[in-house]
Amino acid sequence: MRARAALLAAAAVPVTAAAATAVLKAGLWRLYADRHRITLSPHPRRSCSDCRGAGGWWVGGPFPEMEACGC
Repeated sequence: MRARAALLAAAAVPVTAAAATAVLKAGLWRLYADRHRITLSPHPRRSCSDCRGAGGWWVGGPFPEMEACGC
C-alpha cells in the first residue's frame, strides 16, 4: 500500500511542474529559481503604452528611482 502511494506521489510531481510552467507562460509571469531562493515576478507586456515593455520608467529628481508600471 505504501509503495502505491509513493508511486502516485512521484508521478504527481512532474505533472504539477508541467501545469505550473504552462500557467506561468500564459499569465506572463517570470519564474527564477536557484539554490537559495525562488522568485516569481510579473513579466512586462510589450504592448503596454506606458512603459513599452520596459516594466517602468525613471522618475527624475536629485535621487532618481525606477517607478514600476502597473502592466
